[in-house]
Amino acid sequence: MAGQNPVDVAVTFEGFDALTAALRGEEDGKQLRKELAKGMRDALKPAAEQAKSGIMAMAATTTAAPALRSAIAKKIRPEVKLGGRWTGARVKARKIPGVRNFANAAKRTQRAAGWRTQSWGRGAWRVQHGKVNWFDRAMEPNAAAYRQAVADAMEAMAQRIASRTR
Repeated sequence: MAGQNPVDVAVTFEGFDALTAALRGEEDGKQLRKELAKGMRDALKPAAEQAKSGIMAMAATTTAAPALRSAIAKKIRPEVKLGGRWTGARVKARKIPGVRNFANAAKRTQRAAGWRTQSWGRGAWRVQHGKVNWFDRAMEPNAAAYRQAVADAMEAMAQRIASRTR
């Protein structure tokens, strides 16, 4: 887990930088980049749905509002960046700062050690436990298929660019 990203799964390929460089060289590179990013995001949508179902499968111990599990699920999205410091495609669970002052909920709910919280916001501290590795385990069985889908989207765009030069 890197930096501010509480939970992320990344897919990287050797030819990715070369493909983004080729996109920059094209006349309508901006539109091609948008289409490539959309294709890659679409390839990762099933993975995001599996991660959402992974958090929703966690047992709820309270009926407090706002609901923590659904707030985490709403922040899980496929993300694609083409250039800059980081280039690649991943499924990411963003922070949720407005929900019960528990910004790192996605990260903390999957830790084996759990997280500390006060009972009813005051009084004694206690440790709560979520579902260990719910994010990673949800996508693990089909990880190769998601990598292949992203690679196929990249290959389709590379073929499209190559066909223009013929």
